[in-house]
Amino acid sequence: MLLVSPACRGVYLQTVDQPKPIDLSARGSYASCFQISRSIPKRECWMRLGTFVCINQNKKRHVFTQNVDLPPVLPKNKKKPYPVPFKQIQEEARKDKKLAQMGIEKQLDPPKNGLLVPSLVPVASQVIDNWKLLIKGLAQLLHVVPVFACSECGAVHVASSGHSIKDCNGPTSSQRRGSHSWVKGTINDVLIPVESYHMYDPFGRRIKHETRFDYERIPALVELCIQAGVDIPEYPCRRRTQPIRMMGKRVIERGGYVREPDKPQTSSSLSSPLAELDTLGACERYPPPTPEDIPRIAQETMDAYVKVRLGVTKLMSKFTVKACGYCSEVHVGPWGHSVKLCGEFKHQWRDGKHGWQDALVDEVFPPNYVWHVRDLKGNPLTGSLRRFYGKAPALVEICMHSGARVPQRYKAMMRLDIIVPDSQEADMVA
Repeated sequence: MLLVSPACRGVYLQTVDQPKPIDLSARGSYASCFQISRSIPKRECWMRLGTFVCINQNKKRHVFTQNVDLPPVLPKNKKKPYPVPFKQIQEEARKDKKLAQMGIEKQLDPPKNGLLVPSLVPVASQVIDNWKLLIKGLAQLLHVVPVFACSECGAVHVASSGHSIKDCNGPTSSQRRGSHSWVKGTINDVLIPVESYHMYDPFGRRIKHETRFDYERIPALVELCIQAGVDIPEYPCRRRTQPIRMMGKRVIERGGYVREPDKPQTSSSLSSPLAELDTLGACERYPPPTPEDIPRIAQETMDAYVKVRLGVTKLMSKFTVKACGYCSEVHVGPWGHSVKLCGEFKHQWRDGKHGWQDALVDEVFPPNYVWHVRDLKGNPLTGSLRRFYGKAPALVEICMHSGARVPQRYKAMMRLDIIVPDSQEADMVA
């Protein structure tokens, strides 16, 4: 008899004269389900509760998961959790305070000291180029793939009609018993616009509530690339040659305050080069694609989405980006601004000020998950079968239905290996 271990990297065969039955009890589930030859002592494999696990000689586990659940939705009546443990933040603050009391300057490395990181300048340029390609490709695909958005909440659905899952949390959802109010979706429903203030000198004066109209609002992703080294004439940025010096939380040397130079005259038309960085009017700028070009455009858009997310992750590992712990406001810079426009949980106690903390990649470049649909023209999704449905970012769902390959990291989230039963068959599923 031949026994095969499919969980390992290789396939090992062994001849057994008297095979033993597999023990499926609670004790046996942790035992080996496949017999491995004794001539291979460096690797041990077993299957535990439907998950294949391999252990090599260095005791490293490789778990191949089939289905992945989305991160839970955070409640709006609480502050977001800190990306860094709060005890670690307090410990670093105590060290900085102790060094300041001793008169020792704080050691700052680029870009924390205002200087550029030469190795990240090409990364920022690639992010800008792929961001333009992403907007162009998505605007063209929206002429082909139907997208619906709820007018009451932020739900988005990619199909020929809206789904029937009653999970709307809008202000008038109780009158509709949780049903969505579907309207035609736009590019801003797929790529959620996250804007921030553009600052000529991020280490200069903070933006006050009274001076907030003196600064332009641009996509936070574009502002991050500008501070990382991308030169855009319409959005100038100060390039320092001498690092700033800090003692504790106080800046003792910043090279003085420099006035922002005059900006060149720009046209407000949709065909200007600056309009390529914004999603406003993108569907009007780009015509519908031909049927032969749809798979190619979908694959290019999918690749651009992956590259933009990877590039933003690299930039945020070095550059400081702040996000409000209560609302969706984002600020690119070492400190948050002082604009009093936060209207979320307990904003009266803070006089409308934001509760700044370190931002995550999903806050700068939101994925905007939607339900995965296998057939755009099939029956609408129902609430009784929602546990069998998977989810994926809205852009990934659009590109997949246009002919693009799904990245490996999203396959388990979309639950492609699950067969959705009928409503009567779902009652018999344990």
